[in-house]
Amino acid sequence: MSPYQSDQILIWTLRGCAVVAGAIVILIVVFLGLEALPVLQNVGLLRFFTDASWNPAEGLYNLTPMLWGTLLAMAGSVLVATPLGILSAVFCHYYAPPTIAGLYRRLIELLAGIPSVVYGFWGLVVLVPIIGRIQPPGTSLLAGIAILTIMILPTVALMADASLAKVPPEYLRGASALGFSRWGMIWGVVFPAAKSGLFTGVILETGRAIGETMAILMVCGNVVQTPKSLFEPMRTLTANIALEMAYATGNHRSALFVSGLVLMALIVALVVAAEGISKGRIYD
Repeated sequence: MSPYQSDQILIWTLRGCAVVAGAIVILIVVFLGLEALPVLQNVGLLRFFTDASWNPAEGLYNLTPMLWGTLLAMAGSVLVATPLGILSAVFCHYYAPPTIAGLYRRLIELLAGIPSVVYGFWGLVVLVPIIGRIQPPGTSLLAGIAILTIMILPTVALMADASLAKVPPEYLRGASALGFSRWGMIWGVVFPAAKSGLFTGVILETGRAIGETMAILMVCGNVVQTPKSLFEPMRTLTANIALEMAYATGNHRSALFVSGLVLMALIVALVVAAEGISKGRIYD
C-alpha cells in the first residue's frame, strides 16, 4: 500500500468518526426535544422560568432556582480551581525538584480517576459536618463548590501541565538571555505561549462542573431555592433529574427532559463563547 493510499484511508476514517460523533450529538438533542415536547405544548416554555416554584404535582415547573444553583456552583468551583490548577502546574515545571514534581503529577492523576460518588461520600461524612459547625445545616452551596473544586482541579492541572511542557525551550532560553526573572519569564513568555492549552483546560473543567450529578446531590441539601448565601442548601438541574426521574410520569417526566435541554443549552453557550474568545485571540 502506497503512502498516498494510507493517507486517504486515514482521512476517510477520521471523517467517518467525525460524522458518527456529530450524529450522536444530534440524536441526543432530538431525543431530548421529543421527550420534552408534550409538556412544552401543554404549558409552554415561559412557565419554566416564571412559575411560583417547582412542584410538578401541582402543575408548577419553575426551573430558575435550580438553574441558579447550577450556575453558582459551577462559577464558584471554576474560579477557585483554575488558578490552583495552573499554579500547581507552574510549580511542577519551574520550581519543584523532579522527584516532588513527579510524585505530585501521580497524585493529580489519581484524583482524576476517583469516581464522583466517592467524592460525594467523602464530602457528606467529612466536609458537610465541618461546614455545619460553622453554619448549620452544612449541606450547602459552599459544600458543592468545595467538592466540585476538588473534582475539576485535576482536569485543569493536567491540561496546564501538558501545555507548559509544550512551550518551546528556545522561548525560555531567549527570556533568560534577556535577563528575565523566573516569574517574569513565566508571566511574560510561558503563559502567552501556552494560552491555548490553558484555555482548553478551563473549558473542559467548566463542562464537567455543569454536568456533575452524584457528588452535588449528596452534599448540597437538595432544597429547591435560590441560595442567598454560601451556607444555604440548594439543588442543581442534574441533581433534580437524578432524584425525580425514577418516579416521574406524564408532564413531570417531560419537564425533567426540559431540564436536560436547558443543560444542553448551557453547554452550547459555553462552546460558542469559547469559540468566540478563541477567534478573538487568534485575530489579536
